[in-house]
Amino acid sequence: MFFTARSVGVKMSTKANLLAVSQVLLALEVLSSPTATVSASIVNLGYAQYQGSVDTATNTTSFLGIRYAAPPVGDLRWAAPQPPPTVSGIQQATTQPNECNQAARGDSSTNPFESTSMKKRDISQSEDCLFLNVYTPGSEVVPTPGGGLPVIVWIHGGGYLIGGASPFNGADLIIDSNYGVITVLIQYRLGLFGFLPGEAVKEGGALNAGLLDQNYALQWVQAYISAFGGDPMKVTIWGESAGAGSVLQHIVAHGGNTQPPLFRIAMTSSTFLPSQYNYNDRIPELLYSEVVNGTNCTSSSDTLSCLRAADVNTLQTLNYNINLNGFFGTYVFVPVVDGTFILERPTVTIRKGRLNGNYLLAMTNSHEGNSFVNQSTTLDVADYVKTLFPNIGFAQAAGVVMMYQNYGSNVNRADLVMGESIFVCPTYYLLSAFGERAWKGEFAIQPGLHGNDVAYYFTSFSGGPAYNNSQFITAFSNSFMAMAMSETPDDRYTPGDITPSWRPWRSDLTEMMFNETSAGAPDIYTFKTDSALLERCAYWQDVSAYSAQ
Repeated sequence: MFFTARSVGVKMSTKANLLAVSQVLLALEVLSSPTATVSASIVNLGYAQYQGSVDTATNTTSFLGIRYAAPPVGDLRWAAPQPPPTVSGIQQATTQPNECNQAARGDSSTNPFESTSMKKRDISQSEDCLFLNVYTPGSEVVPTPGGGLPVIVWIHGGGYLIGGASPFNGADLIIDSNYGVITVLIQYRLGLFGFLPGEAVKEGGALNAGLLDQNYALQWVQAYISAFGGDPMKVTIWGESAGAGSVLQHIVAHGGNTQPPLFRIAMTSSTFLPSQYNYNDRIPELLYSEVVNGTNCTSSSDTLSCLRAADVNTLQTLNYNINLNGFFGTYVFVPVVDGTFILERPTVTIRKGRLNGNYLLAMTNSHEGNSFVNQSTTLDVADYVKTLFPNIGFAQAAGVVMMYQNYGSNVNRADLVMGESIFVCPTYYLLSAFGERAWKGEFAIQPGLHGNDVAYYFTSFSGGPAYNNSQFITAFSNSFMAMAMSETPDDRYTPGDITPSWRPWRSDLTEMMFNETSAGAPDIYTFKTDSALLERCAYWQDVSAYSAQ
């Protein structure tokens, strides 16, 4: 068990000396500035005490940069996460934590993960990055050993290569929920540092270290969230893009039987499922060899130990360049089948119906693939598919060509191949497996590209929503918050919510469309999933052994 008896005592909160949560009375007047903050409660986690800050404009409290695991440096590089060190004194949780080392974002001139807020940030990158941010409603934090508010754990996207907690304000979700949830934003090792594959890593370290970090953070939530007023029995995990892909990984983790359970509800926004090879397949071993070569570790009898001793800047340069040289729109260092945490290709586990979590809300965008395809490409469909999925055979590629032959230009078809095979169809695999416990929505506000939906629930993200219509924003964001609070998106907890009644997807293949009319009015309605799309998804599932999904 990763937590000590002391931390379990914190979770139970039955002894004052194990969970001392002292409330600091707010003796300061509310400042006139809209971003005024004052000191918040001190939360004692046993291994550290953290003092957050109150945002008087939003009436929320934040605890930024809580360390949930030991720094993954030195011998802990490519090792499973370990308990955080004990520190004395009160730690000020008022500044954003270091981001994990970031990799190249591809050679696209328009990157789907680029945002104004990310450009403006001045957040340091570091290997020492296993932190999380907690946001709570109100100005006081009251421990809840026997209940508390539902908890949303947000897993950021970025292709498993980039991103962090700082671009997102957890207070946005609290406001969306009418102060009915607590939010936790987690960070995890990225790129080469979080997803180095290969036999040597299996033998001497931990594969999928980034996923293990996320799992460790979810265990932290189970042990400690009651200290912040949250209910560990009411945890929702949610992510966008690679964050949603991470949610999928946790759904299938341990063959769909993680014990004890770490969450009840899963929410996916643009599920990302690229090729997920066995850890010692040809391509993962080539990646490992490329890293070894780039650090002059080829002559070492223990290459992993040599890599652990390598200079972090050398590794970061490799991290950047190896990913930059990947095929347009793809991400090189991603999860693998490790045989321990991820037992088999995800689609195999999903098809068996062996799943962690009880409920699912899944959202996709109307044009998921476009941002990941070179819009001036001249590749025909067969060549594009074989480049995207190197293990796919002639017969399988021919089947793809036939499926998309009537869908426009090479670029149009490549957009669909990318969007459906890697984002849309994996979403339907999950929906089918969850059955009557799953709901599906589509975000179509133009241009409907991957990532365009994020600002409609994290409303302060990247300058806010482009379609700034309060009725639409309420309907869209409330669907997610209702799911987290009531285990269904169909709870109208906000007066004036214009969303029609939701139906479980499997009941009659009905989805919820979130769009606007040509006149600029919200256009939210139910529709049936396109049968031709489901036929294409069935084909992608049938050839998933070749696409390595």
